[in-house]
Parts: sequence; C-alpha cells; structure tokens
Amino acid sequence: MPVGESSGRTRPDACPGALQVHEAADGPLARVRLPGGAVSAAQLRVLAGCAAELGTGVIELTSRANVQVRGLRSPEVFAGRIAAAGLLPSPAHERVRNILASPLGGRGPDGLLDVLAMADALDRALCARPRLAALPGRFLFALDDGTRDVAGLGADVTYVATGRLLLAGADTGLTVAPDAAVPLMIDAAEAFLDELSPDGPRAWRIRDLPDGPARIATRLRAADPSPIDAANAPNAANAANASEAPPAPVSARRPSAGRIAQRDGRVAIEALVPLGRLTSDQAGALADLGRPLRLTPWRTVVLPDLSTGEADGTERALAAAGLATDPDSPWTGVTACTGRPGCAKALADVRADARQWVRGLGRAPATPVHWAGCERRCGLPRGPVRQLIATINGYEERQE
Repeated sequence: MPVGESSGRTRPDACPGALQVHEAADGPLARVRLPGGAVSAAQLRVLAGCAAELGTGVIELTSRANVQVRGLRSPEVFAGRIAAAGLLPSPAHERVRNILASPLGGRGPDGLLDVLAMADALDRALCARPRLAALPGRFLFALDDGTRDVAGLGADVTYVATGRLLLAGADTGLTVAPDAAVPLMIDAAEAFLDELSPDGPRAWRIRDLPDGPARIATRLRAADPSPIDAANAPNAANAANASEAPPAPVSARRPSAGRIAQRDGRVAIEALVPLGRLTSDQAGALADLGRPLRLTPWRTVVLPDLSTGEADGTERALAAAGLATDPDSPWTGVTACTGRPGCAKALADVRADARQWVRGLGRAPATPVHWAGCERRCGLPRGPVRQLIATINGYEERQE
C-alpha cells in the first residue's frame, strides 16, 4: 500500500461521533467509539435500548470495532444515555478514541501480550492530552498481541507485541518495550499534529503526509532516542536486527466463527453478525449473557474466557439470536455498505439483495464478497474480494 501521498483535501474531517452526528438519508447517525472493541453487557443493553427507542432498531458494527446507531429521533437524548453508561469519558476526545486491539488480547495460540489492558491505558492517555482532541476522526491506533490480526489494517500508529512500532503500516525500524509503548504512541500522534501545515492541504492520516512515516519517525528519534532501540524490545533476539529484517507482510484476515482455544485451557467464541448489523433484540440477547464482549474490525463478536460447559450454552444462545458460530456459515466473508434507504448515493438496497443471495448458499463463499451501492464501494474489505457494485443497469461484478 503506498504511503506518503498528499491528499489535497481542503475541508476538515467530518467523521461522525456521538455528539457530532452525520445527517444521513435516513436521519441523524451517531458513532460511538469502543477502544479495543470493549463493551460490557450493561453498556450493550443501553445501546440496544437507544437503537430500539431512539433509532431504527439496529446497531451497526464498523470496520474499526465501533458501533453506530442510525435514524436518531433525539441525538441529545442518545448522547446523554451513552454518557451515563460510561461510553463518553471525554466529550472533547470522543471522535478520536479510535483504538483497535487484537480481540483475544494475548490469550490465543500466537498471543504474546495483553493488549486489551494497553488499549485502556492508551485511551486514558489520549483523553488526558487536551491537544490530541484536534486529531482527525479518522486517525487510528492499533495494538497487536503478536497474532498479527490487526497489524495489517493500516492504522496510523500500530504497536506489535514483538516490539515494533509501525507508522501508516510502514516499518520504520522503531522498537520499544511494552511498558513504553503507550507513551511512544501518544508522542507519535503529537508528532503528526506537529507536521500539519496550517496553510497546506489537510491531512487526516499519516499516509496523507508526503514521506509521513519517515517524518514522524525522525521526530520521535529526535525527541527521545533511548527507548527506540531494538535491544529494549520484548524479544531482543528477534529485534536486534529489526531495521534489517522487517516483519513479513500481513495477509488480510477473513471474518470467522466458532471456538478458539485459549492457552489457559479455556475457550473463546467468535460469532458472525450478518452484514455487521445487530438488531436491538440480538444486542439484548448478547447482553443477557452477562459477559464482557469484544467487537472486532471484521464485524464479529468475541466472548473470551469460557469453560467448555459455558461455551456449549453460549453457542446455543448465539444461534437462537441469529448469530453464526459455524465456520462454514454462508454469512462468512459477506459484507455490504449501507445502501438504500440509508445512503442517498446508493443505487440499490444492497443489504436486502445480499440477504436474498446468501439464502441460496449452502456454505461460505470461497472468496469474500462485498455488495456496494455505488462506485464509492464504502466498507470494501482488504485483500481479494469479489465485488458486486450497483449501477443504473443492475450489478456489475469485479474481482480485485
């Protein structure tokens, strides 16, 4: 992926939040940030109630493991309810709390580090810096536990459990120990703001800056070179030649479902949410499980730390709610943009068409399929994707 190309943008970022809503074709849309994809059962119940009583009855999962509620009849009441639920800790920073984290947080077979605790620490540090409220709403942090599931998502600032700090997905040779990772990531965000020109084109991401990763890395080294040293990385033997041996490219992760064995003998369950849309009833059913959940960038839900007996009951409850836990489910890898009636630019009700198409499948498609309402192809996943794009003459199929 090329980085460092100036965007040429002249307008400020208008990414929606919980307070700054977007006026969509079906009414005000609010987006709530969930750093690390973390949401408690009680918080999910509040979101379900908001969707049912104030919106269209649906909670949409985003590719950044956040949620959004459409068609709000009272954005002010919505904001008050989520603030009371602890989902709005800093009104000034609410649009910039974009933090991805490996959903299993070090519990899986390849996990090395509890990045979920780091996501909480990063969120607190971000909200504690008044200046960082000026970050664009699209600026993105990521914390990868060594699984390399979020390392390839192109975040502006990514910390990988092996010690790497990536900038706009580029390996600049920076390494740091876990206890120094959060301060360094915050410094990288500050450095991005330092690089912005008040008179030039607006940059929303590090990749929008010419030679952005190199410029940010230079500022970080100049500010404090001591922690940015391969010898201080968690695995010094592997990191010693960090700049000469960058990590291998990361393949795009496909949405999945089913049980995942944890290293402590317990299991996690990942459930597919068809087209990334939870009805208020489905959200309520998840809340009824009474467990913390992790939403993922693949629009799935992960419930960790289950015993075998708990997993059996959880799978039954998820299936009863219409959420897929079968890895071969026809819903695996099928995504869609908002389409009609929620988007004024859409040329078709792509979600309805996708649902009808999936009903004719016996198992998961061999290649991920994305349904798009127009040429913008919003929500297009990374990696090889079969694309069905609505036009005035029907759907046009492409493969990329």
